[in-house]
Amino acid sequence: MLASSRHVSAADRARLDLADDRVLAAVVLDDGRRAVATRRALFLLDEDSVDRGLWCDVDRGSLDPETRALTVHWVSGAADRLVLGTQRASVAFAQTFRERVQQSVVHAVTVTTPDGRSLRVALRRDEEGALFTQVVGEDAVDLSDPAVLAVVERAEADLREAVGLRR
Repeated sequence: MLASSRHVSAADRARLDLADDRVLAAVVLDDGRRAVATRRALFLLDEDSVDRGLWCDVDRGSLDPETRALTVHWVSGAADRLVLGTQRASVAFAQTFRERVQQSVVHAVTVTTPDGRSLRVALRRDEEGALFTQVVGEDAVDLSDPAVLAVVERAEADLREAVGLRR
């Protein structure tokens, strides 16, 4: 069990590739896995594996207050369900999760493609702080379609201009 929201056992810490990173919050999940939020990434650990996901690869999270399940929606379309316990560290972890995802998003807009699909185009920070654009849609979007590509490129240009970057 974790003693505080930042405590990670020595054995788990040795399995993490922290280098110049720092643990912000950690929690033991109801299924025994551990979730560790660092400045750069979200780590999910079990006895056999360590999964590391960058904050800029998290599309969003949703917390069900009744089940205490935090669903992590990745930009790839995959999702992880993390059932948080009732310990105080769970509250700190959920807050840190939200803050880190928000910190990675500089600005975002939703656009509609000519065929009526909705896309979110975001300017985000990677783990080193470099800015990049990211396109996320609910369905597969054909970026080889010139009309769709034109909508995305316009949104990217507008995002860059909105934050003072060169087009």
